[in-house]
Amino acid sequence: MKKAIYGDEINYKRKVGSIFRNRNLLVLDVLIVFVSYFMTTLLIHNIYDTMEIFLQNIIAVGFAAAVFIAALFAFNMYRIMWVFAGTRDYGKLGIACAVACIPSIAFNEMFYRTFFFFKLSFFAVVIASMLIIALRMIVRAIHTMYSARMTADKNSKRLMIVGAGTSAALILRDIASNIHLNYTVVCFADDDENKKNAIVNGVRVMGTRYDIVRLAKELEIDEIMIAMPSATLEDRKQIIEICNETDCTVKIMPSMDQMLHDGTDVISQIRKVNIEDLLAREPIKLDNAEIGGYIRNKRVLVTGGGGSIGSELCRQIMNFKPKILIVLDIYENNAYDLQMELNRKYPLNKPEVVIASVRDMDRLEDIFEKYDPHIVFHTAAHKHVPLMEDSPGEAIKNNVFGTYNLVRCADKYDTKKFIMISTDKAVNPTNVMGATKRICEMVVQTAQHNSKTEFVCVRFGNVLGSNGSVIPLFKKQIENGGPVTVTDKRITRFFMTIPEASQLVLQAASYAKGGEIFVLDMGKPVRIYDLAKNLIRLSGLRVGEDIDIVEVGLRPGEKLYEELLMDEEGLTNTSHNKIFIGKPINIEKSQLDAMLDKLRKAAESDNNELIKDAVAEAVPTYVRKKQEPVKEMAPA
Repeated sequence: MKKAIYGDEINYKRKVGSIFRNRNLLVLDVLIVFVSYFMTTLLIHNIYDTMEIFLQNIIAVGFAAAVFIAALFAFNMYRIMWVFAGTRDYGKLGIACAVACIPSIAFNEMFYRTFFFFKLSFFAVVIASMLIIALRMIVRAIHTMYSARMTADKNSKRLMIVGAGTSAALILRDIASNIHLNYTVVCFADDDENKKNAIVNGVRVMGTRYDIVRLAKELEIDEIMIAMPSATLEDRKQIIEICNETDCTVKIMPSMDQMLHDGTDVISQIRKVNIEDLLAREPIKLDNAEIGGYIRNKRVLVTGGGGSIGSELCRQIMNFKPKILIVLDIYENNAYDLQMELNRKYPLNKPEVVIASVRDMDRLEDIFEKYDPHIVFHTAAHKHVPLMEDSPGEAIKNNVFGTYNLVRCADKYDTKKFIMISTDKAVNPTNVMGATKRICEMVVQTAQHNSKTEFVCVRFGNVLGSNGSVIPLFKKQIENGGPVTVTDKRITRFFMTIPEASQLVLQAASYAKGGEIFVLDMGKPVRIYDLAKNLIRLSGLRVGEDIDIVEVGLRPGEKLYEELLMDEEGLTNTSHNKIFIGKPINIEKSQLDAMLDKLRKAAESDNNELIKDAVAEAVPTYVRKKQEPVKEMAPA
């Protein structure tokens, strides 16, 4: 069957190529002018005199034909592929014909000077213009009808387009003109009441967003395309959620900004809906001048540079042309992959990759002495909540003392800025990981008191798609046929995308004066259970039928709701609407040193309860909870 269809396509292309070549159109255009004059003569004179009068004025007819051909050539009408022509092409064609009419009528008036012949000439050129335009329309119509037949022959997907504006019309045009696109457009859905029951290129607007589920079922729709690039993010989210209630595959046209940035044709930019579309917020506006001002031509060190946040920070930093980027990581595989990527993209400014542990003070001293970084972005940390509950000593050694080592080096070598990445789990922590990150914040804040370095923290919540996050786990569980496990149906988390988090970190650092905790606007909290349902639907499956969602209970150290600010911290604005400053609690260096000494001894004891007691003493807001055993681990 496919072979037969392929053969039909070849035959069709040959027919189009042979019949509708522009040289053939030229011959037809000449014939149209002669036929137009003959028909007009026939209408004005009786049938017996028509041939005689036509032959007597054959020079005028020939001149008119020559003028039309010259005008069409002048306007490049014989270079256009009329099977794919658009409104602009037909507009130019109309102008070319109008231009041709004037000298044709003027010539006849000059040599024949009779009102009778003027009238004949006028009507003849008007009819000729109409027929020339009609000929091109017929060419396009034949192509469109044949394309539709070819598409139907391929058992095409039944398509609903949401949005009946310009973008939808472009999609419809691309589908009609490309026999390889396997779609039959069945209907439109649009919220504009003025478009209700309107017909766009033969396809009717049959309802609004609230009719999508009903229409999909009644019309047996296979796929839905959302063609609303100018819609607000809130509208797009709501429409996606409605479409997800159907059994259809859902695709979306990117926002207008993305389309203009990519610069490719409309149909190639349409993609499947992903979870970021449901959680996306308004695009971030960065002050590139401020960011470039402190990064350009500077030596920048990123710890944990191979990780999710660290690697994206490295990519963003390279856009601002640092003198050198130093990528520090203990895990060589990720660091190597990032090195290869950045080497390809920036062959004239390749980064330095250093394999090292932030626990190793001597190694860090050597690195700081060699590279003398102006700026340090500290992202290296143990972040997995349940694992750190089981190994709290490692969380202290890596998170707390790794940060302490870097802070000492930054102070000793007069680093200009030191930016530590913190987490919302540091606020009123119920787990060791969050508590150790809160201690890291204390270390960084206290270091500011007697140092020239600007020490700051940037705190935000979960990052979509990062290592150890819930999204990759859910996707694996869906691929394996389920079930998808959530800890609790009520649990919520703040989310942002990796690029968004990295960009805001860079912007926040530009505001640093020393000692601040910058808090990023994470938007509204998202219910993890809803996230799981949406991922299942986006995979083309049905919750409860194809894939089950199972509650497995809260994990050790996990709480239902995350917070971004402690109660005792104030909140002040910055010049950026998504970055705020939480006023830190002052801690004396002697207090910090005593606390670190207790933590060091506790971590060396390898006694988990003793370690957690020391953490609780260091972080008064740390709440230890006894947890019930869980059925199966599921990060949130």
